Amino acid sequence: METRTRLYLARHGETTASAEFRYIGQTDVDITGNGVEQMERIKQRLRDEEIHAFFSSDLIRARKGAEIIASCHGIEPISCPEFREINLGIWEGMTQEEIMERYPEEYTARLQDLVHRRIEGGESFRDVHERVMRKLSRILAERAGSTILLLAHGGVNRVILFDALKLDLTHLTRMDQSYGCINIIDYYESGPVVKLVNG
Repeated sequence: METRTRLYLARHGETTASAEFRYIGQTDVDITGNGVEQMERIKQRLRDEEIHAFFSSDLIRARKGAEIIASCHGIEPISCPEFREINLGIWEGMTQEEIMERYPEEYTARLQDLVHRRIEGGESFRDVHERVMRKLSRILAERAGSTILLLAHGGVNRVILFDALKLDLTHLTRMDQSYGCINIIDYYESGPVVKLVNG
């Protein structure tokens, strides 16, 4: 029988920048009171699950959520910069309208090639895929047979799910990742099986 390594993949809660729809990427913003409640709901949902390790991005919106969820398991979450959201370079902190006004050509070019196009000073989603999957693959190998929770970001979660499903990153925006959602992926020697998306 194959060894199963289960990954609970969650997204952080609503942030203080959510209402303005700003491109925050790796900007370190906190979660709101509603965001805390979303993390509390995940905590209650997973309270009786046997989770052996907790990981998160090292940005506060993910780190704080992981601490809330892990608090009833008596395990300290491990923060990893490799699981940060995409670096949006000079666009960090700007609204979509501001970007379209100041960088119209770059905005259009990125829409046409979401996978490879880098914003000045930032990353492409191909870059994100490489850094995220390199770290996650190492964790899955080191903790084979265990159950893990990773609390990350919308872009990071999509990259992981697309990798498991062997989907083209070109279509990344077609998969929703709501604040406080959970995904479940079971990893076997024969390959991953996605059990839940955006739950």
